[in-house]
Amino acid sequence: MERDIRLGMRNLSVGYGGKTVVGGIDAGVAAGEILVLVGPNGSGKSTVLKTLCRRLRPVSGTVELSGEDAFRLSARQAASRMAVLLTHQPHPELVTCFEVAALGRYPHTGFMGRLTPLDRAAVEESLRQAGVWALRGADFGRISDGQRQRVLLARALCQQPEVLLLDEPTTYLDLGGKIALLEILQRLAKEKGVAVVLSLHEIDLAKGIGDQVLCLKDGRVQAMGAPEEVLSARGMEKLFDLPAGVYAPGAGIRFGTDGKEAAG
Repeated sequence: MERDIRLGMRNLSVGYGGKTVVGGIDAGVAAGEILVLVGPNGSGKSTVLKTLCRRLRPVSGTVELSGEDAFRLSARQAASRMAVLLTHQPHPELVTCFEVAALGRYPHTGFMGRLTPLDRAAVEESLRQAGVWALRGADFGRISDGQRQRVLLARALCQQPEVLLLDEPTTYLDLGGKIALLEILQRLAKEKGVAVVLSLHEIDLAKGIGDQVLCLKDGRVQAMGAPEEVLSARGMEKLFDLPAGVYAPGAGIRFGTDGKEAAG
């Protein structure tokens, strides 16, 4: 069966001021698939995501949304297909969590941005999906960082996107929160057919959620493929410059081994 590619990267090079940070990316994310970006700090994961969401123009190559050049679409056309959750988002003051989530309805509301009953139902569903319906009346500026992250996810879900981009969405969450959020993304992909692209630091979480993993290092794609193929012990040693034997898939980091299995 032919894959329904929602987000395509064709010989894509990304960077700033014409200077390439990561080059030669060729990848496609189909409806219902999750692509995880991994790599050391400074490897370009955020730069790739900022380019995919049109905040940065490519140095070269193209980004395609359902076969169309993403940079030829209007802001409203792009927002009706793609939702974004980046780190370091602004925190508006004196607004409720419901109002923040409702901002995600922008591509679907008419002139003046008034919410219809259908829009309000979409906001409610998104807040429930993100597990923060109980916070709907709370001041967004007075909730925890982890709760804000979930409300911002609800805002993204309100757009009812074909593509969802997330930059380190688990940053402010404890382990239970990380797992809950990634399960939401998994359900969104499998049940709604959304193509999801996200960056993660946690390799075991990347292995659990990803259909494909893209490993970035030293300005290039070091590896891309199924998690069990690219997130092997040898692959992680190369990606993060680890001594042999320090990382074991499924067991995580083993301290004090000096490259050998710890005694006892």
